[in-house]
Amino acid sequence: MLLRRLATIAALAAGGYWLKKKIGPNVGRGTGELSFVQDSIEIDVPISTVYNQWTQFEEFPRFMESVEEVRQLDDTHLHWRANVAGKTKEWDAELTEQIPDQRIAWNSTSGPRNNGVVTFDKIGENRTRVSLMMEYEPETTAEKVGDALGGVKLTAKGNLMRFKDLIEKRGVETGAWRGSIPQQ
Repeated sequence: MLLRRLATIAALAAGGYWLKKKIGPNVGRGTGELSFVQDSIEIDVPISTVYNQWTQFEEFPRFMESVEEVRQLDDTHLHWRANVAGKTKEWDAELTEQIPDQRIAWNSTSGPRNNGVVTFDKIGENRTRVSLMMEYEPETTAEKVGDALGGVKLTAKGNLMRFKDLIEKRGVETGAWRGSIPQQ
């Protein structure tokens, strides 16, 4: 019994040490360090349909769990509102690259720092791989702990799975924007 308690205490101490190292001493101060998420999913829908649906940014709340609203301000600017670790956050983002049926990249221009790219790969006549790579800056203690425990990665995976379900069940996109934004 004593040995089991000592093992439990040692495991808790090791976990606490790891968590402290992961979230660092500047918790809640915006250290400038970015975290990274990468995931992909295969969807049984043609690439043009998948890409077209992804360009319907204002529909992101239908499959992105924490996103409350996305407003497209113009061809290259979006305003986001989301619940992040229990708090409402808003930010603006600029699309920095958009190549139909290939990729969409963005950078935040205000609010929480984030940037990334979504790529679309045709892997069959009616099969598409969607890959997400995103960097973001956890700001608060709750965000840093959630990041350290893999919460953002799980949310991204869930968002991709809900997107897959949405577009596979529907089979057609709700709209499309096929304009290009060359890489800057």
